[in-house]
Amino acid sequence: MRILVVEDESDFARLVAAALERAGHRAVVVGTGDAALWEAHARPPDCILLDWMLPDLPGTEVLRRLRSDPATRPIPVILVTARGEEVDRVVGLELGADDYVVKPVSLREVALRVAAVTRRREQGDRAPPVIVAGPLRLDGLSHRAFVAGAEVDLTALEFRLLVALASHRGRVFTREALLREVWDVHTEVETRTVDVTVKRVRDKLGPAGGLIETVRGVGYRFSDQDPS
Repeated sequence: MRILVVEDESDFARLVAAALERAGHRAVVVGTGDAALWEAHARPPDCILLDWMLPDLPGTEVLRRLRSDPATRPIPVILVTARGEEVDRVVGLELGADDYVVKPVSLREVALRVAAVTRRREQGDRAPPVIVAGPLRLDGLSHRAFVAGAEVDLTALEFRLLVALASHRGRVFTREALLREVWDVHTEVETRTVDVTVKRVRDKLGPAGGLIETVRGVGYRFSDQDPS
């Protein structure tokens, strides 16, 4: 895959790029938010590793602009940052980050997270072409979601979560199972990540958000009853 590394610490950026290339990827390094946005539009990468603290724009602003543009919205983004507080993780996820890595981070972990994105992409290609539930329609081939005919802006991770649930209607997923199924990482990720993402997806689905049901003390399931 072609990975865009957005990092202003040149030594760290070189180490990350070298680790990605050893794993068989092609790394492109830029040091500013403006350069990242230009690169993402001119030559869309398969994944972006985005530093939170940049000299010109906050990484959160770069992420917001990526997610607000249909041309760059589908690109998976992994935030790489020294900000490890839960509130920072929540902010990053609510802005549409697909994953979150806290510095200091091992280069092996970075490569694993990128490999997870690769597997998600392959699994997405095998997603059912169309899933329909009441007003909700998911197109697995184009990775687009519609509620009552109106398109819903979902990140790549949000779409995967919705497909995972909707493909197994009535099945209860624990938070840990969803982390394995959707995030596909073998390093520790907080289960609160699932709750934040589910809430965001429900909010975006509006009247169809109730299709995602909470099973108290267990996790979530996609309703096996179409809303009236």
